[in-house]
Amino acid sequence: MRKTLALAFATVAMLAVSDSAQACRYFGAASYNCCPTVACQPTACYTACRVERKTCYRTVYDRVLEPQQYTAYRTEYETVYEDKQQTCYRMVNETVYRDVEYTVQKPVYQTSEREERYTVRRPVVETKYRDCSYQVQRPVWENHERECRRTVMRPVVETIEQECRQTVMRPVTETVNQERCYTVMKPVTTYRTVHRLQGVWETKQIQKRGRCRPCWTTDACGVPRMTMVQVPGRTHCRKVWRLKRVACQVPCTQYVPQVVRQSCPVQVTRYVPEVIVNKVPVKVCKMVPEVVVTKVPYRTCRWVTETVAQKVPYQTCNWVCEERVRKVPVQTCKMVSEKCTRKVAECVTRKVPFTVTHRVARCVPKQVPVTCTRYVSKCVARKVPYEVCTMVPQTVCPTTACATGNCGLVPQTRESAKPVVPEPQPEPEANPKTAPAKPDVSA
Repeated sequence: MRKTLALAFATVAMLAVSDSAQACRYFGAASYNCCPTVACQPTACYTACRVERKTCYRTVYDRVLEPQQYTAYRTEYETVYEDKQQTCYRMVNETVYRDVEYTVQKPVYQTSEREERYTVRRPVVETKYRDCSYQVQRPVWENHERECRRTVMRPVVETIEQECRQTVMRPVTETVNQERCYTVMKPVTTYRTVHRLQGVWETKQIQKRGRCRPCWTTDACGVPRMTMVQVPGRTHCRKVWRLKRVACQVPCTQYVPQVVRQSCPVQVTRYVPEVIVNKVPVKVCKMVPEVVVTKVPYRTCRWVTETVAQKVPYQTCNWVCEERVRKVPVQTCKMVSEKCTRKVAECVTRKVPFTVTHRVARCVPKQVPVTCTRYVSKCVARKVPYEVCTMVPQTVCPTTACATGNCGLVPQTRESAKPVVPEPQPEPEANPKTAPAKPDVSA
């Protein structure tokens, strides 16, 4: 309501400034359009309102998101291997010996003597001499000299010129077309079927049981009694969200290698053999035969025969018969039973413990600091200008002298002297949790 009154006063003041006559006519509640022009002229001083505009500022809080970094901790799992001791058993075969008694027949030998007569031949040795003369050859050495002729090759060095033929490779450059192959990755799009879960609303009928109501009935004797009778139930429908597996075609692009052949001109250098003849001076060594005579001393040996006389002793043996007596041992065998003990080997299996070390993997969680960025809302204050219209009272007098002569005696009350000032809008409170309201520009 106050805003409406302030707007009305501002309009009236603008009209009063533009035209004083217009302001006099429309300041009152009634209109004087029907009055003559002369009759409507002001005859005394009157008070008009002048509009003054004043620019004020109010604080507006805007919501700004400010990046803020903070440290969070992420759990990572690290695989740690631990050595775990485990006791296992293996089967070991051992040989055990046990005593077994058995009976054997043991031979017992007895020795006795008996006389035996036999004839022997005893040798009788005699020494005799015989004539053994022999001839020997004794060597006799003699010194002689002989001429030894031999042909030796004496070297003779000569310088001659020799043709040296050398084959060199001369480079010849040619341009040929060479086919080159390179591999390019060609995209190939295929479609594969992927099953996804989609929700579907289905209508499901639910049967609700009826309530039990008391009802008066009569029994077989005609006595009225109150019994509980169930009212028929009712059926209502309810939509149920149900997941459904749907097959979708998803494109997959793969890069397949493809060989591309391209003919490119390439300069090829080949080497052609070429013979170059050079004359090189060469020293040649020629061997010339030459006869050399040398006297060589030598020794000759001739054998001279000599006779050596020698008597050689020798022995002759004559055998003489002789009778002798000797005692011959006779051995008899007798079997005697005897108990013996032997060790029999048996294979016994027993468990032997041994320790095996296993590496067991275990996941150990650890906290890893991670720097993250979050946006924190912040209220920033700013000044927004707005205009305030104030109605200032002003005394207006006509250009001619007052007819009554009491222009300055017009009584003014406090209400008329007090300027009408519209109340400005209250500034919003600074609340960082709620966003500030936008200012009303129309006021």
